[in-house]
Amino acid sequence: MDSLQDIISTYGTPEQPELMAIKKYVDDHYHTPVKAAISGDMIVVTVPGASLANTLRLQTTRIAAECQIDKRLVFRIGPTE
Repeated sequence: MDSLQDIISTYGTPEQPELMAIKKYVDDHYHTPVKAAISGDMIVVTVPGASLANTLRLQTTRIAAECQIDKRLVFRIGPTE
């Protein structure tokens, strides 16, 4: 059974620069708060609506370049509060 520390380290912390860069990118361009978490070799970004999720999916390459991300980006729809 995994310890709590192992589980938390899997998902990352909000202070990580990659997560902060993604949150800032979305806030600067779309004025919408999002959640971001690292899960293994991907970054999961939770957005409040389908239209924003689709728009960000189409800009995955641009987001990765601007935010200097080498992990795969996954966009999900859900609560961001």
